[in-house]
This record gives sequence, C-alpha cells and structure tokens, in this order.
Amino acid sequence: MNANDVQNSITLAVSHIAKNASQLNKQNENDYYENGLLMCGKCHTPKQCRGFLFGVERTVTCICKCRAEELQAEREREEHEKRLARVQELRKAGFPERELQSQTFSHDDGADERTMRAMKNFVEHYDDFRRMHKGLLLYGNSGSGKTFAAACVVNALIDKGVACLMTNFGRVFNTLWGTEQKQAYLDGFNQFELLVLDDLGAERRTEFAQELVFQIIDSRCRSGLPTIITTNLPIDAIKKPQTITETRIYDRILQMCHPVEVTHASRRRKKVAEGFAATNKLLGL
Repeated sequence: MNANDVQNSITLAVSHIAKNASQLNKQNENDYYENGLLMCGKCHTPKQCRGFLFGVERTVTCICKCRAEELQAEREREEHEKRLARVQELRKAGFPERELQSQTFSHDDGADERTMRAMKNFVEHYDDFRRMHKGLLLYGNSGSGKTFAAACVVNALIDKGVACLMTNFGRVFNTLWGTEQKQAYLDGFNQFELLVLDDLGAERRTEFAQELVFQIIDSRCRSGLPTIITTNLPIDAIKKPQTITETRIYDRILQMCHPVEVTHASRRRKKVAEGFAATNKLLGL
C-alpha cells in the first residue's frame, strides 16, 4: 500500500467517524455557531470541535452535554429492560411449581421473625456463603413454612440475577426413574448457582430410593455450589443416622448445609383456616 492509499484510508476512516457522530448528535432548529463551531441551542455546549485525527486537522461532530445525558439514559433504560427480562427468564426456569414465584419476603406474615431474619441474612451475605460452599438445612414440622422460607430466598436471589432452581425430591425421583441419563440429569443441576431440594424424607424408604438420594446429594456436594434442603425429619435423626446409607447421605448434608430450625405453627393450616373463613363469609354462613 503506497502513501496515497494510506491517506485515502485515513480520510475514509475520519469521514466514517464523523458521519456516525453526526447521526448521534443531529443539528436542531435552535442550534447556533460560535467561533465557527456548532453549539447546542439547548445546553450551549459544542456540537463540533477541531482537532487532529490520524494527522489530519478537521472540524468534526462531537456530542453535546444534553445529548450525552440522553444517550446515557437510553443505555440505562435498555440495561434495565434487559435485566428485567433476565430476571423473568430466571424466575420461570427456577420454579417448576409456578405458585412459588409469588412467595416472597413481602408476603411474610411476621409470625416467625427468627427464621425470616436468617433467610434475609443468607441473601444479604450470599456471596460469603457461596465462597464457603455452604447452604442451609431447613428442618421442622410439616406446614411450618420451610418451603415458603426457601422460596423467599430463591425469589430474592433471582431478583439479584442469581440463577436458582427450586424443586423437590419427588419431582427429581420421577425424572430419574424415567431416564437412562441419570448423571447427565444430575449434572444439569450445576448450571444453577443455588439449588433448593424440598421435602427430604418424603421419598420411599427403599434401598433404591436411598441410593438415588445419595447420588443427588453427593453430586451437589461435589459441585461446591450452595444448596438449601428442607425436611420434616427431626434434626436428631439427621445427626444420629441409623443405617450406613443414612450416614452417607446425612454426613454430606451436614457438611454442605447449616441447620436452621423453622418453628412457625402450621402456616398451611392457617391458610386453610383463612380460606375457610373467607368462603363462609361469601356463603353467608
């Protein structure tokens, strides 16, 4: 390439840059010239400037202050819309059971402040828990709000852009029994930063079922990613297992999950009672 070709390439590049800049900052009716340069009639800052570009002195278009603010606002709006779309995608992927999408901290009835404070702290310090490879074991009586507490955590983390999945052992079992690609299915959980496995102990107490539980827990344990497990089992049954298989399972759970007792009186029964009372009112009973 000779000197003329180089000069032509530079000229074309400069023209292209100037054209793109002019499209971003078009001349408006109230604009005016000052010292030979175009000024914005709104913010009174330059829309043109002089300078050397690739060794060529030119008057080129530049972005005035108010247009720069408009472009920044547009970028922020686009980023916000992308983030909202991402959160919607995460929420859809994270909850096979759609009703859990609405279970958030804002719907807490305040009856179990201790547990919900712990859940909020887990969300606040999630990065620390992730670095420690530590999740939670939520245990307590049936209907005490363990699933609700876990769903609140998942929804809050999804709002922060964390990929989460909340499922239950029954759903996982049904899938594993119907596929020959068991390890591939289990490995798929690791695309989610946080995994919630609901209702440990509700599965059949067969040797095959217990082995599946071990595979699920072991796979997640080896991933090093945080996991939340809920169970109706008493903590003594987990800390003092009766069989070798239970020992293998529960040792891994205690290794990767910090136990938190959920003591709320049956949230489920309370909701049933409230629904019963509301229906009676509609019926005039």
